[in-house]
Amino acid sequence: MGMQVREVLQLPVMAPAKILSGNHLLSEREIEWISVIETPVENFVRKNEFVLSTGIGCSDDPEALEDYVKDVIDSGASALAFATGRHLFKIPDRVLKAAEEQQFIVLELPWEVRFGDVLHDVLSEINEKKQLEQKQAEQIRQELINCVLNGKGLQEIMKIVYENTNIPVAISDHNKIVRANYYFKRHMIDVLNGDAEGEYKLLPSEETPFKDHPLYHYIEEFQIGEDRCYQLTILSNYKKQGYLLFKPETTGELTWSNLNILEHALTACALYFVKENAIEMTEIRLKDNFLLDLAKKDIEMDKQLQSKAQLLGYDLSKPYICLVGEIRFSKAADDLIKGSEHSVLSSSMHSRNYYIQKEVAHAGDVLKRRTMATFEDGEVIVFLEADNSSSYVETANQFLDLVERRLNELLAGLNISWGISMNKDGIYTFNKSYNEAVTAFNIGRQQHELGERTFFSDTRMNRLLMALSHEKEIEEIVKNTLHKLIEYDQKRQTDLIHTFIVYNKYNSNVSQTARALNLHRQSLLHRLRNIEQLTGLSLLNADDMFLLELSVRLWMLKKVEN
Repeated sequence: MGMQVREVLQLPVMAPAKILSGNHLLSEREIEWISVIETPVENFVRKNEFVLSTGIGCSDDPEALEDYVKDVIDSGASALAFATGRHLFKIPDRVLKAAEEQQFIVLELPWEVRFGDVLHDVLSEINEKKQLEQKQAEQIRQELINCVLNGKGLQEIMKIVYENTNIPVAISDHNKIVRANYYFKRHMIDVLNGDAEGEYKLLPSEETPFKDHPLYHYIEEFQIGEDRCYQLTILSNYKKQGYLLFKPETTGELTWSNLNILEHALTACALYFVKENAIEMTEIRLKDNFLLDLAKKDIEMDKQLQSKAQLLGYDLSKPYICLVGEIRFSKAADDLIKGSEHSVLSSSMHSRNYYIQKEVAHAGDVLKRRTMATFEDGEVIVFLEADNSSSYVETANQFLDLVERRLNELLAGLNISWGISMNKDGIYTFNKSYNEAVTAFNIGRQQHELGERTFFSDTRMNRLLMALSHEKEIEEIVKNTLHKLIEYDQKRQTDLIHTFIVYNKYNSNVSQTARALNLHRQSLLHRLRNIEQLTGLSLLNADDMFLLELSVRLWMLKKVEN
């Protein structure tokens, strides 16, 4: 971030200067500062500095002068100008020969040229150039930010960077999927991502022309075959959003100006991903709220609602089956999710819902059926397009088989229970279908283990019992029949009601019931006698068995409702 030696020599104050060595380096060496330094040099000269000297203290000692020049060269200075006519009258050939060998620029100024004038004019020119570069960098920064704010994409950002740096660049997201590329070798990206044959290695930090730039500490350098490239991580809120790749032909292209542009591009990319994630999260919230209202409220299906659905990508004019589920993960599956790379994405990609949503959409694509899905408090609600050509049971089973198989491949240790509504070949029945699915789910949860599917059409007996359970007289009969049994179970921490359910399931077969409950035969008989004593009913009487079974089923259905 300075000026070339050739540009310094074009200043009027430097018109009398003569080039004694390094003439071919005038356009290569950059000057960032200027100072007057006499012997000893020590650590007073900085890199890329233009040094002025009178040669005092070395005028009568060519070896001391040669050592002085060598020290200036070793300091990393860009050029050295001697004022001749007072202490030095001629620069020794041996000094100039050493400078040529070291690829260093030595100049001669007449004694009459005042160092103060040279310092003033060179520093003014450097400052003016720095201000111009800062102004240009600010314009580019604003252009990059406006690119994001005006709705343009990552490719436009890369175009601006390339046009101002002439360095091939590319952007990939956190999954290392290339989102934009401007003359960056695709093969190198594929090797870095492991999608193509070839090896790469991360190079250690070395002395480079851009080491003093603040961005230096965040740059990773890779070697791929004969090529080298650099990578910067795009972060927002300490979360990894993607990568900015760039490949200069030489490290000399990584000037302060170009690094500033890359730094501004990094900021613009982070802003773009934040905006993209915000849009995605907003869309997810809009879809979730829409589907929850559709499922849980009896909404009038007017044109306005249908238009809103179309904007969200939904078609409400089709018949749908509703599936309501509860998905429970083992601790191992939860830990896998938390440790996943998806933890840097938007809210839907921070949790298990991301996987479920993805597999629901995939299964719908495979079956060529529309799907609409949302989540609330651990409840999964899916509307699956139905038709008249196949049974709704077959359609739902095919869909859920696809979802569960792929989820089990991704996440071991999950259990899924579903309630599925009936398809009555009608449309605009979302709330009714949801209520049917919830009813089926609740009945299935009470009757089955985790991971079962309950269809609304298979719950007729339970629905009949649920309707009966609301009758006051029947409710009183159930209470009188079971209240002592319920109190006994609660006080003694026993499970006599469950014992009766298993006993009834095995048609009063004591041996089979004992095996199923893992009980000794005498222990089971003791429990059965307790049931008879507490209820006042005989387990050998068919009417008493029917009354007890009916009461237990009605009581358990009432528990599900509550």
